[in-house]
Amino acid sequence: MTNARTIEEVFREICAREGPLKERLQDFSDAVRELSLPFAEAYDDLVARLEAGEAGAGSPKVGDLMPPFLLPGSGGRLVSLDALLSTGPAVISFNRGHWCEYCAIEISALTQALNTLVAKGVNVVSIMPETREFVQNVRAACGGRFEILSDMDNGYALDAGLVIWLGERVRAIYLQHGLNLERYQDSESWFLPIPATFVVGRNGRIAARYVDPDFRRRMEIDDIMAAVDSLAE
Repeated sequence: MTNARTIEEVFREICAREGPLKERLQDFSDAVRELSLPFAEAYDDLVARLEAGEAGAGSPKVGDLMPPFLLPGSGGRLVSLDALLSTGPAVISFNRGHWCEYCAIEISALTQALNTLVAKGVNVVSIMPETREFVQNVRAACGGRFEILSDMDNGYALDAGLVIWLGERVRAIYLQHGLNLERYQDSESWFLPIPATFVVGRNGRIAARYVDPDFRRRMEIDDIMAAVDSLAE
């Protein structure tokens, strides 16, 4: 994988290919580590801190009602959970931001699976704590094929028990590499959601979930499909 000259080339290759999401994410993590980028060790330390603190343990469980939301989409239109569920089940994915390669790889995989999900009557949304400018860019990058919602100040992620603080070490590394979350979020907090995926039935109850403090791992597309199929049984 790391025969490519840069991490950007590795990233583009991974986004373009198909296959299990787990393998694509692991390949990217391996490339970050093998190319000796400073993120790898800092991410290990951050994840260890989050796991020790049981981050995300209070998020909604299978069988719970998904907390309602009313959030602006990339075009400024307000989108509610009730409106999504009025036409079918929903896949709701919390992501860190347009700058996060792990999120982009997940969104690429969801985009590749979208025709199958839509055929099953499923609505897909991604929620991230960024201003309209940046969520528009994400929606354009996925061909405008599903909605990206803006959760300013992580208000909805807080309701869902998913918000974490990055810490000074990661903050310093991000700024050194031009990742200015204060600009992206219009906030000085340096808070992010734990990436998480919820499959929600039309009754508003969670049929499946994936919440992992290690943001380098995400819900497998096959598991999303299985959860959606279980709703039709």
